[in-house]
Amino acid sequence: MTHLARLWTLVLCLLTLPALAADGPIDWPVWRGPEQNGISRETGLVEKWDPSGENVVWKNTELGTRSTPIIMKGKLYTLAPYHMHKPDEGERVMCADAATGKVLWENKFNVYLSDVPRERVAWSCVVGDPTTNRVYAMGVCGFFQCLDGDTGKTIWSRSLTEEFGLLSTYGGRTNQPIIFEDLVIISAVMINWGENAIPAHRFLAMKKDTGEVVWFNGTNLRPNETTYSMPMLSHLNGQAALVFGSGDGRVWAFQPRTGKPIWSYHLSRQCVNVPPVVLPDGRVFCSNGEENPDGGSSGMFVCIDGNKGTGGADITENGAIWKKKEIMVGRAGMVVVNDRVYAGDDSGNVFVFDAKTGEQIGKRVKLAGTIMRSSLLYGDGKIYASTLNVFHVLKLDDKAGVKIVNRIRFPQQEEVHASPITYNGRLYYTTTEAIYCLGDATAQTGRTPLPEPTKEAELTDKTPATVQITPAESLIKPGDKVQYTVQLFNALGQPLGEAKGAEFTIETEGPPKPPVAGAPPGPPVFTIVPGPGTIDAAGLYTAASDNVHTGVTIKAKVGDVVGKARIRIVPPLPWKFDFANKKIPLPWNGMRYRHVPREVDGDAMMVKISTIPLGMKSMGTFGWPDLHDYTIQADLRGSFGKNNLTDMGVIAQRYALDLMGNKQQLQIRSWTAQLDRFSKQVPFTWKQDVWYTVKFQAAVKDGKAILKGKVWERGQPEPSAWSIEAEDPAPNVTGSPGLFGNATNGEIFIDNISVTPNS
Repeated sequence: MTHLARLWTLVLCLLTLPALAADGPIDWPVWRGPEQNGISRETGLVEKWDPSGENVVWKNTELGTRSTPIIMKGKLYTLAPYHMHKPDEGERVMCADAATGKVLWENKFNVYLSDVPRERVAWSCVVGDPTTNRVYAMGVCGFFQCLDGDTGKTIWSRSLTEEFGLLSTYGGRTNQPIIFEDLVIISAVMINWGENAIPAHRFLAMKKDTGEVVWFNGTNLRPNETTYSMPMLSHLNGQAALVFGSGDGRVWAFQPRTGKPIWSYHLSRQCVNVPPVVLPDGRVFCSNGEENPDGGSSGMFVCIDGNKGTGGADITENGAIWKKKEIMVGRAGMVVVNDRVYAGDDSGNVFVFDAKTGEQIGKRVKLAGTIMRSSLLYGDGKIYASTLNVFHVLKLDDKAGVKIVNRIRFPQQEEVHASPITYNGRLYYTTTEAIYCLGDATAQTGRTPLPEPTKEAELTDKTPATVQITPAESLIKPGDKVQYTVQLFNALGQPLGEAKGAEFTIETEGPPKPPVAGAPPGPPVFTIVPGPGTIDAAGLYTAASDNVHTGVTIKAKVGDVVGKARIRIVPPLPWKFDFANKKIPLPWNGMRYRHVPREVDGDAMMVKISTIPLGMKSMGTFGWPDLHDYTIQADLRGSFGKNNLTDMGVIAQRYALDLMGNKQQLQIRSWTAQLDRFSKQVPFTWKQDVWYTVKFQAAVKDGKAILKGKVWERGQPEPSAWSIEAEDPAPNVTGSPGLFGNATNGEIFIDNISVTPNS
């Protein structure tokens, strides 16, 4: 395109911009909109358009993605793949001018230690904070960032996989952050440390300015699936509530300030992926496309009385106002308009229900196309709905429910996973190939005011029910200090202010308790003993100077109410682990659930066991995610199970060195699902039930990651030459050491681990 053509395109865009209302455009800072429910207050929105040009204000192929964008202060933000099929492929946050589509900045980051394929990168959606003009983004590998909305500069970041044991799976399901007051809240299935070593769908609430963890809590243990049900913030009986579908198959309401459960409703035997919609009167609408709890059918649509329960109650038996079985709405978010519920099922059928009774209005309307992943959007009397390759405009109808008034089919390679959004009289439509900004230059555009939000009940109860210690999770070195603050909340999760005179104690784990007969498999349960370090009356904790890997729990008691925080204490390099004490170090993430200490032939070691449900693959990390330029060494022994020889290996700086059993290869990689991004493999013959010493060195030099690995039979002299060497031109510059394993009914034996700085 010539300079003159670009200038003319910009002039046309500016000429067709809608007139601003007196109060200015309404930001769309969350992917489901300012009301979090898929409803737009814009008027004059397009009813028809054509990708080739009709009513297309601008189109930008740089912005193609599966993620739903947001718009804040005239800027569009989205997650997108970066340089697909190239050596520096990864993920990025992009910012564009909402009026012209011009890209203003991008923030690129690597995908590492993840089974997510490139087709599912940018699964999550960013969230914006209009009060600070910051943007929060969750990558598919658990890399979480706070960005400056003007410049794209990273203000703070956390690697949730390495720090909290987030699972990044092939399915790609990655949740979206949400902002409440001074918190940014994100969730995933996590296999953490200590009492949180068993997997659960867990939420992290962090201070949005610093990333400091305020609370960390989850739902039921051992969920069958991960989830991407976007939470919705509302008020139930005057109580602030975070309502979401969970990986354990339930719909939950949590207090957003404390993470304490309000109630749960059992909706599915699998995960719940649909974002709930909460009405001002407390009705909660949600659905699933999986097997129902009774096992007799699949798919259920339910209207829950969100005012029914409190204190973590299970309201499954009496909480439903109405429910409809065998309605397979399992992916796309619904909208509720004028007391009617509009929902698209997984096969592209649109249903309309009376929101009060559940009575179906008219017949289901079959959309063109097949799979439906995009959530519905209502605006200007129309519903915008998309299957994988077809865009539809629906009009509301009193008798029929809805009628299709327009549809557009895209080329097969152009898929729709994202949901449409609106801003300033425009409709923004995202496909895997582009973002389209749509507007009718002849239409009179405008907007109606946002409804008054629901309000929290006045503070009347000043009795402390929750003691919250911040930071709730810390990773420190021996001798470091942590200053705690203690906040009080009443039973409704309302803040009562800072506590004075809290009584502090320090605890850690003691010897294991005898196993309980018939208990499910998992890590041993330990006794509790006084922990190392000191804490003064003002809440200043000082870690002991002992050079050991340990963890402690800090408890603060105010009256009869006790709160707690946890600390992982990990010393600087070098490290050595031989399991002589027959314990897996307490602060290791993702290790104790799928691994157990064991003595074999008089030698203590750690074993990845084969009896854990959904436990074929394992990955655990030892500590600091900012470590770099180091060498990890370990003794490994693989076994044979179910016609497969195990895969086993070590992790350094977000790279894995893997002894691949069936392939009889030695492989270095970073992004597990996309070996063409970066990997190298060489033939390497190894045998089951034989010990091997594995050594893996990572460093960054001249802008490249320099990776070297060697393997030899334990007890034999170390070879002088490296078995495999590789260079990554798009390096991971830091990362925690760790272990990797993949076994089907086989076990992996691990001993004599060391991590040392490169000489």
